[in-house]
Amino acid sequence: MGFLRRHFLATCITGLVLCLLSITLSVSIGSTRIPAGTVWSIVLHKLSLLPVTPDWSAGRENIVWDLRLPRALLAATVGAGLGIAGAVMQGVTRNPLADPHLLGVSAGAGFGANLAMLAVGNLLGVLTVPLFAFAGALAATAIVVSVAGLTHSTGPTRLVLAGLAVSFVIAAGSNVLIMLADPRAISSVVFWMLGGFGFAQWNNLAFPALALLLSGAVFLRCAEQLNALTMGDESAATLGVDVRRLRIAMLTVSAFLTGVLVAFSGMIGFVGLMMPHVARLLIGGDNRRVLPASALLGAIFLVLADVLARRLTAPNDMPIGVVTGLIGGLFFIVLLARQRG
Repeated sequence: MGFLRRHFLATCITGLVLCLLSITLSVSIGSTRIPAGTVWSIVLHKLSLLPVTPDWSAGRENIVWDLRLPRALLAATVGAGLGIAGAVMQGVTRNPLADPHLLGVSAGAGFGANLAMLAVGNLLGVLTVPLFAFAGALAATAIVVSVAGLTHSTGPTRLVLAGLAVSFVIAAGSNVLIMLADPRAISSVVFWMLGGFGFAQWNNLAFPALALLLSGAVFLRCAEQLNALTMGDESAATLGVDVRRLRIAMLTVSAFLTGVLVAFSGMIGFVGLMMPHVARLLIGGDNRRVLPASALLGAIFLVLADVLARRLTAPNDMPIGVVTGLIGGLFFIVLLARQRG
């Protein structure tokens, strides 16, 4: 046990260092390259943590503090949330190919965002699209949970199938909205649906960060029950776990977290599928370790994927969903090949 704890602690410390390095890289690289030392000097100066004498231009300070750092932090938050939600989804469904989008959450968020951009307009200012996307995600979650409750179909396979069915129905509604929309507005809708962090600002980081902290606390508190669930429903029930209640609670919290993240970043797939597998490969299958490791790996991966998306088509931004889709699609094929038995 001592070796496992030391190994997990070393993995977490390494992950935190890599996360800081990836954020530094993200802030440094761009059309205007800024040295890492200057980046951290600006950050420390803005936070008033150390007496740093400014020796940089106001333009560089604005680039670091107002543009790139919020974007990198949002990418890390979204990646961490999708990673930990994916680990929980795979645990409660006992399906190694599961990820947060299986329950129709991203489809619901996409429908809400489409409705805001194509029909509602700028009703609530800059928060209109995120709030409508969040509402759509919660509505989709409520539909799936209600269907599961009415049909008593809370088993792992049926929950996934119910989520897919709801996702297809909601996606059809989104397609109808796009088909009836003004052609001039369709390009912005499509770009949002592919995901991105170009609109990140300090004032919209608090909500996804708070959702991640609250949901993560719930997940970690239930980690031992998730461990019991991996042995099967009957074995978990023998150990005193209310399987049905745990499964619905975990899926609901996962959907809530995913919905909030999708509302602020667009639809980004495969992060929740890949990161838990990498975490289990590094530290084993104990969810008390897999959950935080999946969050760290998700943060690192999505920050670096955003750097790649910015550089591939510089000076324009490639939607982050394109990069994660390419990488995740290949990863999914490998998983299918390994699960063929």
